[in-house]
Amino acid sequence: MKPIHVLLVCLLCLIVSCSKNDDGNPQNDFANFTSEICVDANGNPGIVGIPALYWDYSNARPVPLTQIPTIANPGQQFIHSGYPQLGFTLPAGYTAQEISSANPPVVGVNVIRNDNQALWQYVPLLSVQGQVPINDIVAFQVNSMFNFHNFNGNFNVLCTATRTMNQSGLQFTFGARLIQFGNFTGLVWVNTLYSPGTNFTSVSVSISSAPTADFNAEVFNTFLPISFQLLVIDDGVRDSDLDGFPDNIDAFPFDPNRH
Repeated sequence: MKPIHVLLVCLLCLIVSCSKNDDGNPQNDFANFTSEICVDANGNPGIVGIPALYWDYSNARPVPLTQIPTIANPGQQFIHSGYPQLGFTLPAGYTAQEISSANPPVVGVNVIRNDNQALWQYVPLLSVQGQVPINDIVAFQVNSMFNFHNFNGNFNVLCTATRTMNQSGLQFTFGARLIQFGNFTGLVWVNTLYSPGTNFTSVSVSISSAPTADFNAEVFNTFLPISFQLLVIDDGVRDSDLDGFPDNIDAFPFDPNRH
């Protein structure tokens, strides 16, 4: 069974196959980019520019980048101590905090700008028993983002998405929110995979947030470059439930108690 990240590899192929004229500044190139899939909390469409591009990217839509985003000013290298597949180069001026737990199995990382004003969080694995509603996880992540920025007030949901697909007896669900809150903009997305046979839900989540004035620059200088480093993953060595048996030979790849 292949994990959710296969979708990201396919997305990479779509992205790099696109072409457009490039004036040397990607932020200017996409100033007028319009998302066709953004719907706000009231069902209305409408964001333009880099946030729209990043929204489509998070929704596994092809976006017209002319080259793979890379770290312009490389800093430290991060490799997760219990999950080496989660490894990448940070921009200078950022630090990484490992997220790790054995029970329940959790693997992830927080990348934080040194002024504590920008956050990129990625948790590719959180395995829990039972079926967990997608909107509960999204709400938890949004509140986590608010807490990081010490925010407690009104906010504006720019885009919202929730999709469910059933395939081969498994339920795949995706939820995302693009939110402006105070002086910040943040994007939260969640993927879940529920297996009725094992009654386990495998969850992957991400937060990208920064001051609204910096958000466009963070997308191109931090969020996209780190994300693209993780797109090429050897699924043959992935062990989603961390039980020591890679997914390609594990009959129950999301149940750490069986293999």
